[in-house]
Amino acid sequence: MIPNNAEIISRAIDDFTKVQKRMLLAREENAVKTYADLKDDYVSLKVLLTSLGVNLTAIDKINE
Repeated sequence: MIPNNAEIISRAIDDFTKVQKRMLLAREENAVKTYADLKDDYVSLKVLLTSLGVNLTAIDKINE
C-alpha cells in the first residue's frame, strides 16, 4: 500500500526532529564529522518537507 501525503509528512517530520536532536548533540560534543553526516540527512528532509508544503519555521531548530 502506498502511503498518502499525511503519512509521508508525519514520518518525515519525525525523522527531521530526530536528526536535529542528534545534530545539536553533535555540535555540543564538537563531533564535526558526525554533524556533517547528519547535515546531509537534515538537508534532504528539509527539501522533502518544503516540497510537500510544510512550514518549517516552528520546528527547524538548526536553521541552516
